[in-house]
Amino acid sequence: MEVITSTSSVAAAEFISQTVELMIEVTIEAKNALVEKESFSELASYLDRIVPLLKELNKKDAGKAENGFVEVLNQQVRVAKQLIAECSQKNRVYLLINCRSISKRIGEITREISRALSLIPFSQLGISASMKEDIGQLCDVMQSVEFKTAIADEMILEKIDSGIHERNVDSSYANKLLVSIAQALGISTERSSLKKEFEEFKKEIENAQLRKDQAEAIQMDQIIALLERADATCSPEEKERKYLTKRTSLGSQPLEPLQSFYCPITREVMVDPVETNSGHTFERAAIEKWLADGSNLCPLTMIPLDSLTLRPNKTLRQSIEEWKDRNTMITIASMKSKLSKPLGSNEEEVISCLEELQKLCEERAVHREWIILENCIPTLVELLGGKNREIRTRTLVLLCTLAKDSDDAKDRIAKVNSVIESIVRSLGRRIAEGRLAVELLLELSQNETLKKCIGMVQGCILLLVTMSNSDDAQAATRARELLDKLSFSDQNIIQMAKANYFTHLLQRLSSGSEEVKMRMVTTLAEMELTDHNKSSLFENGALNSLLQLVSQGNTRMKETAAKALKNLSSLPKNSIQIIKNGSVNSLVNLLYNHTSSHCLQDELAAIIMHLAMSTTTMSQDYNESPVSLFESDGDIDSLFSFIGCSRPLVQERLLRSFYAMCHSPLAITVKKKLRQNPDNIQLLVHLCEKEDRKVRANAVKLFCCLTEDGDDKEIIDRMGLQSVETLVKIIKSPVDDEEIASAMGVISNMNQSSQLTESLLKAEGLAVISSCLRNRMQNRLQQKQLIENTVGSLCHFTIPTNQISQKKVAETGVIPLLVQLLELGTNLTKRKASISLGQLSKNSFELTHSIPRPLGGIFRCFSPQSESKCPVHQGICTVETSFCLVEADAVAPLVTLLGDSDLNVCEAALDALLTLIEAERLPYGSKVLADANAIHPIIKLLNSPSSSLQEKVLNALERIFRLLDFKQKYGSMAQMPLVDLTQRGNNRTKSLAARILGQLNVLHDQSSYF
Repeated sequence: MEVITSTSSVAAAEFISQTVELMIEVTIEAKNALVEKESFSELASYLDRIVPLLKELNKKDAGKAENGFVEVLNQQVRVAKQLIAECSQKNRVYLLINCRSISKRIGEITREISRALSLIPFSQLGISASMKEDIGQLCDVMQSVEFKTAIADEMILEKIDSGIHERNVDSSYANKLLVSIAQALGISTERSSLKKEFEEFKKEIENAQLRKDQAEAIQMDQIIALLERADATCSPEEKERKYLTKRTSLGSQPLEPLQSFYCPITREVMVDPVETNSGHTFERAAIEKWLADGSNLCPLTMIPLDSLTLRPNKTLRQSIEEWKDRNTMITIASMKSKLSKPLGSNEEEVISCLEELQKLCEERAVHREWIILENCIPTLVELLGGKNREIRTRTLVLLCTLAKDSDDAKDRIAKVNSVIESIVRSLGRRIAEGRLAVELLLELSQNETLKKCIGMVQGCILLLVTMSNSDDAQAATRARELLDKLSFSDQNIIQMAKANYFTHLLQRLSSGSEEVKMRMVTTLAEMELTDHNKSSLFENGALNSLLQLVSQGNTRMKETAAKALKNLSSLPKNSIQIIKNGSVNSLVNLLYNHTSSHCLQDELAAIIMHLAMSTTTMSQDYNESPVSLFESDGDIDSLFSFIGCSRPLVQERLLRSFYAMCHSPLAITVKKKLRQNPDNIQLLVHLCEKEDRKVRANAVKLFCCLTEDGDDKEIIDRMGLQSVETLVKIIKSPVDDEEIASAMGVISNMNQSSQLTESLLKAEGLAVISSCLRNRMQNRLQQKQLIENTVGSLCHFTIPTNQISQKKVAETGVIPLLVQLLELGTNLTKRKASISLGQLSKNSFELTHSIPRPLGGIFRCFSPQSESKCPVHQGICTVETSFCLVEADAVAPLVTLLGDSDLNVCEAALDALLTLIEAERLPYGSKVLADANAIHPIIKLLNSPSSSLQEKVLNALERIFRLLDFKQKYGSMAQMPLVDLTQRGNNRTKSLAARILGQLNVLHDQSSYF
């Protein structure tokens, strides 16, 4: 302590000023104290209140008064200043351990200052009464104040005291204690920081030369010994060296307990030996029970005990503990050697050793430390590779126990080759073993090195994700906790996503840095996702994140996010969500934006295509109410016109989008809007002539769709010969069958006209179409649509008004094929084939060749042999020249079609058959129909729900029943259906039915039904 300068050499006023300055310095420096901050702050506040008093004294003539109080004040302020300096500069751990004495010294300084203030001669100095009262109150407070150590610091000191008195504390206790000290002092809990602080603490003790105070020196040595048990303060190598040195010195065989270790009552080795006043020692629990049972005699001598007081026999207890420790160390070493032997016949011995080691671990933490220092961990890890399940599970439990709260154990485990691989293999085994493996991995993940290794082991993350979905709640929870820990690595998160665990990917996608978001969105863009994955990602918020990245990111981010959105939007359910979310306009506008890259436009077009497709599938598969891709009709024209200025890939995808919309519940609106705008049709015709095969194919496909409704006037007006030639060229070219079918469909769907027929003939369409039909008939099951459209296209060449075209059709040899298709084709094919055959049949009578009359008289034998006469046309008919249905063997299959469930097929077949009874061919044709058993099926069609079909049947029957034989034979069969029609038919069918009933003499000629 500094020598206090006598006031005799310094003027009183100057001495007071000096004290004031010291006080101000103390109040400022008090903030720098590392411990007892609140106590120093309170002391500073007292000094701060004293400063005005001293300044007031300086104004008085303090030299005339006794100024001993100033000397005391000056001295105590200097002591406080020195204490603050020590508490600001010395090692923080050292200060914390001494915080009780520091608090005590602060209290002493405060009381001394209070005593000095009480010595002020207020009456001599003329101090005001109010100030005198304030100072008096301050003195009372300072005299009575008690400075107590902070609760957190006090708890740490108590733990230190407990650790010193409990001789068997382990590294786990020391680790927690050291962390508590670090947290209380604001020190990093990193191992290197703790090590550095501890070394400074030891150096501080050496510098303080505390060994002059033997008791304090012993205490500090004990504290150092306690903290040295922490992993951070002593290197593993040093710990192992000390342990092995001690264990080697003990020998290799366990010692039997000394007789004095046994309790005379229980005959067992004592745990807590206590001594009675008779001088004999017993186990505490045993002697307490002896005495509680009412006996006051010594159990050994049976002499009465003068006192029932029991004294702990610390020396004996220490001896017993040392004996136990010695034997335990030797036992651990011997069990390690047993575990190191090759597995085989000694499996039972290995299981026994593992069980014993587990018991030792559970008894005392220090046993775990010894097992670690005995270097048993590599041996245990090796056991994980064995085939015995019980050995593996016991080993996993033991390793987890050793690793818990032990950095040293985790470090040693990290050094074993392929250790994580060995543990991960257990993840894929039975759930009980897998649960233990994940518990161990979760514990090891606290070690940074091991945490990095876990995610890198092949299959680990996949197994963890699988376990996270397990029915075992504990295993699933632990697996998710470990996955959470492994999410520190972007690569691990990507692996999780590839294993269908997207939680962390979605978090990073919404809140990560730009670089991280890029990695996550790239993963989504490139992954092959199941429908379940796609649905799950949208349900958990992927849509908003991706939409934000598509609209706000840089070019590469936009492209990748769009690709990811394309991937997810392929699920109709997700696409519907995008539409309902109101995001279509922003995507379309981004597509229109001239600053959007080609790659981005490609992906956006694909997304729009998926959205369009979803409007079709969702309404069919999910019972969703129809949703529209567009907010207004103008949006349809805008998007379609954009196709014209786009690149081929975008054109293809947008054409597919419109094709999908033309098959949605709102198809009628979309088709109508597309057909109404001449520019749309002109563009579509132009796209059908494109060189790019995919664009052309999809344009033709859409073209076919727009002509399906028969409302094709706008389209025909814009189709010149070149367009027809293009369609024929497509049919002729060796492209895919779908494009050919679509091109054929366009022709098939067009309304018949002489102009269209001429254009097709000029383009050599007939040859191409008939050739296509012949070629495709061989694989008709795989090419149904193409055959349907091909047969439909032939209808343009069979119109009755163009016999030249009809002859060319016959020359191609397709009529027999049409007849075959009456039996083998689809309903639409049968209908179209019936129409063509019927149209051809209309000119058969005109084209039949009459049979020349035979020569008479002696020249009869020179007449040519008579040819077979057609039973309908009464001439010579052939398929190629007169297109006769009878010669083509078409009558029977057409009659069969009269019973088809498709009324359109029935009607087309009926139309064809009725060409046989036109005009003067009635009796001949009727006989052919009767012979083909056609009359009965025709009559049955009166029950058809189609009024147009009923009308055609009625007209036919009215003519047939003009023939008496037919009226007599079939009249009764027709009577009931006719009567029914007179009651439930429309005006036209009622009238016709009544007329026939009149023919059949069921109604008189004057009936009001006529």
